Amino acid sequence: METAAILDMKWCHVPLSESPVLGVANAKGVLELYKLQGQKESFSVQPVCSVDLGDECLALSLDWSTGRRESTSPVKIICSDSRGRLSLLHVEESAASVDVSCQWKAHDFEAWIAAFNYWNCDIVYSGGDDCLLRGWDTRVTPDIPVFTSKRHSMGVCSIQSNPHREHVLATGSYDEHVLVWDLRQVKQPTSDTHVQGGVWRLKWHPTDSALLLAACMHSGFHILDSGSGGCPILSSYVLHNSLAYGADWSRAFLPDASVPSPELESLKAVEPDPVGSQTLAQSMQNLKIFYESPTASFDVVLEDDSGVYVPESSGTTADRPVTGVPGQAQTDLLATCSFYDHVLHVWRWQSQRLNPAE
Repeated sequence: METAAILDMKWCHVPLSESPVLGVANAKGVLELYKLQGQKESFSVQPVCSVDLGDECLALSLDWSTGRRESTSPVKIICSDSRGRLSLLHVEESAASVDVSCQWKAHDFEAWIAAFNYWNCDIVYSGGDDCLLRGWDTRVTPDIPVFTSKRHSMGVCSIQSNPHREHVLATGSYDEHVLVWDLRQVKQPTSDTHVQGGVWRLKWHPTDSALLLAACMHSGFHILDSGSGGCPILSSYVLHNSLAYGADWSRAFLPDASVPSPELESLKAVEPDPVGSQTLAQSMQNLKIFYESPTASFDVVLEDDSGVYVPESSGTTADRPVTGVPGQAQTDLLATCSFYDHVLHVWRWQSQRLNPAE
């Protein structure tokens, strides 16, 4: 399967015509849609349709309107490009076609990132190399932003709406800060965390509304707790010899390990706030590598300590149970990737919620 350099890709959060659909933004300024087809152990990704965003640009990011994993009609995609524009696209129900319904100039330089408000998909957000965070209402001609924030001091390159908590938005920038916002009041963020690296991607946890995963370029990867005062860093991996560009959580349920596993890589972990203001603390800090890809081409096979294939044993077709019960252990699977060394890591992260009194 040949394509131009890929700058962003995301799966639609819900199947379209009972098939998983992948959106790809590439360096030719084209948005492509692919379907996952086949059966177990013989899957393939097949191209379905594409649309040119025009004017010799790079398609830099995309987001689906289905972030709350609910069927929406129509399904929409928002794209940003290197000419500072946003493109709103409507996807046909079977994903057989995608059309640009609206395109506008949003930033003076590269529009690094675009994202939906998952609670109101008529609202989109964008971040650009002009250091601006902007909100837009697509129900009207989006030539004037709903708001513009200059709170970031460098290019804004990551945005994600919290799919579990309405009015909550996370943003990241080359200024090395992760900001969490209450969208009912955007003059100032509710928290500001310095992560010591440009924040290229942010991902909210699939079931825990407080946990936020950040890919921070030269500073590696961090897990933050937005449910505690100040949004502290809970755990980090900082030993990549490359730029940490990609990070995401798995929605597979992982059974909790009864015996802690030794760390396979050195791990820098930030201890919980001793004042006790955090409700999420770590009784066990364990980021274990399940898999490390030596090249850009790889087949991922995950096993636990006893050699059990994790996705099969954990039921990848079902969502994880809701987490966050005090005293309950939590085990997560996450993946990170870095740029120059072409390495993918798959991790198991173990943590436990403690009662506030503890």
